[in-house]
Amino acid sequence: MSLAIAANALTMIFCMAVLVQSVRMMRSLRTVKDGALTEVVTALEKATTGARSVLSEMKATLGTDCAQHARLVEQARELRDELEVMTGIADAACERIVGAVSIANAIRSAEAEVAEDEALEPQAEAA
Repeated sequence: MSLAIAANALTMIFCMAVLVQSVRMMRSLRTVKDGALTEVVTALEKATTGARSVLSEMKATLGTDCAQHARLVEQARELRDELEVMTGIADAACERIVGAVSIANAIRSAEAEVAEDEALEPQAEAA
């Protein structure tokens, strides 16, 4: 058997395999064309309709909820600003109180030193 005959035989086998596969593919395409494709299109149409209704509901919900949340955020910001002012006032008052207490403590300790000095002077004169 020569090389040419072997190549021809192999080519015939491949051609037969292609013919068999073509017949199988034609049957599959005919099946899809007859029933399965219309079912798929119908299912896709139903899914698209459902998705549109859900999206419209979400759009309406987000339209009202987002506006409400924006108002709440604005109110929260206003409260935050008021709290910052109140905190600043409280800090300033605390600083004034601490200053007054330290001045009062300094005056008290100075008075105590003067009282001790006065108490020690008569004893020093007596000695």
